[in-house]
Amino acid sequence: MNHDHRLLGFYNYTVVLTYIGMLSGFFGIVYAFEHDFFRAVICLMFSGFCDMFDGTIASTKKRTEQEKCFGIQIDSLSDLICFGVLPASIVFNLNERSSLVLTVCALYVLCALIRLAYFNVDEQERQRNQSGPRELYYGLPVTLSALFIPLIFGLNNLTGRKPFAALTATLFSMALLFLLPVPLRKPKIIGKICVVLCGLIEVILVLFACTDV
Repeated sequence: MNHDHRLLGFYNYTVVLTYIGMLSGFFGIVYAFEHDFFRAVICLMFSGFCDMFDGTIASTKKRTEQEKCFGIQIDSLSDLICFGVLPASIVFNLNERSSLVLTVCALYVLCALIRLAYFNVDEQERQRNQSGPRELYYGLPVTLSALFIPLIFGLNNLTGRKPFAALTATLFSMALLFLLPVPLRKPKIIGKICVVLCGLIEVILVLFACTDV
């Protein structure tokens, strides 16, 4: 790889949405520790929106092998921040930083890390042997935290249940599902549209819920 006369990394349009999603995840973590949970949850959902379409955008450009490998790595690194550390930060701060919740959050981030690292290895192997997009996932994708956490957050807060035990249980369950080799179909365009509509409904739900946090 030639390192002369340019910054390290890649900066074409195929990775811009991933960078934006990661920055949203970072700001969400900051908001979570400032107890601004509405903005933290919105950042989580926006990162999920970015992740949903970054692969589609990347597929519109013919990329070199280095660009493909970089895309795999940067996507998973971003996912660890947005869908690993950010959900754990939200749940940890909502539960007043108890030791039990800290343990669950640490387990969640660890499981997300293992899953994403394994996905990188598996995806690189798949691309060497197959052409075209991935059709099947094994285990629960970490990006689904962008749907589950806002939903439980909104419903839990509307019912007035604190200290958000349901969120802790959700985080623990997701951590285990990250590593279970259960096959899941990758959503097509209709599935993505349905996810976006669910996300919009959750935004409205969170808007109502945040007034009581």
